[in-house]
Amino acid sequence: MNAKPTQSTNGKPCADSADKWELILFVAGKSPKTQQVMHQLVQICEEHLAGRYGIVMSDILESPEQAFAFDIIATPTLLRTHPEPMRKIIGDLSQTSKVLSALELAPCATG
Repeated sequence: MNAKPTQSTNGKPCADSADKWELILFVAGKSPKTQQVMHQLVQICEEHLAGRYGIVMSDILESPEQAFAFDIIATPTLLRTHPEPMRKIIGDLSQTSKVLSALELAPCATG
């Protein structure tokens, strides 16, 4: 039985591994822009991490202490907490290729 690798050939987290990706999306309020960013994030995750991701939406207007704890200075901000290392993306998520690169979502190495 072969275990799937957890890192790509460049040592970055592997999109094909069994690890569950944990993401926090920091937003400010419940606006149409907030809904659009969440929709974009879900689309990216479904396409590249289907069944292996969790998203928590954190409204900094309701929970400023969480934003402070992660040094969030602007919204929207996407934070990848697992797999490590932590990664941050500030701004909209409309350019999928840039989001994938910033999240370091890389294909797995094959043996």
